[in-house]
Amino acid sequence: MALFGGSQTREMREDGRPRLPPGQRLTDGWPVLHYGSIPSIDLATWELKIFGLVEHELTLSWDQFMALPQQSDRSDMHCVTTWSRYDNDWVGVPFVDLQALVQLKPEAKHVIFHSYGGYTTNVPLAELQDRENMLVHTHNGQPLTPEHGGPLRGLVPQLYLWKSAKWIRGIEFVAEDRPGFWEMYGYHMHGDPWTEERYG
Repeated sequence: MALFGGSQTREMREDGRPRLPPGQRLTDGWPVLHYGSIPSIDLATWELKIFGLVEHELTLSWDQFMALPQQSDRSDMHCVTTWSRYDNDWVGVPFVDLQALVQLKPEAKHVIFHSYGGYTTNVPLAELQDRENMLVHTHNGQPLTPEHGGPLRGLVPQLYLWKSAKWIRGIEFVAEDRPGFWEMYGYHMHGDPWTEERYG
């Protein structure tokens, strides 16, 4: 895993913040980090359920998900364990497009992502309204491997990577924020890398 320094760490984001958050170091690899074993997922029976504070709950098969309009995007990712990786190319479906399919109730303010294997994580609904927030199945031109969350993972690139849940199977809209798996073990409820919201 090669690490870089120098001028790359001084690049700026469009919002004026440094591209590399404080306390982070660059890598050109992609470390594999998760709790527990990798779930065995059969695409023939895979489902994505969108539920909670919605007018129309929806369950999509893999073929139905892949038939939705797909988007390509490039973003950086930042892990709470202090590594960052620039310029990742993704393909998937923007969160806002999935949100539009179910018509949210006005009281919906937060999202709980559910994963195969039982993992959950929480993200404020307002944090997910830019089109860079996606459910992705392809990274740098290749299908996501199971080690990296394939067949489908969340992507919330402006937050630490634990908020980009692997092995997504459900999106739940809720009124009140509640901790997911790592949040219950002391990780921050929000997870902004630029203010180092690592732990609560």
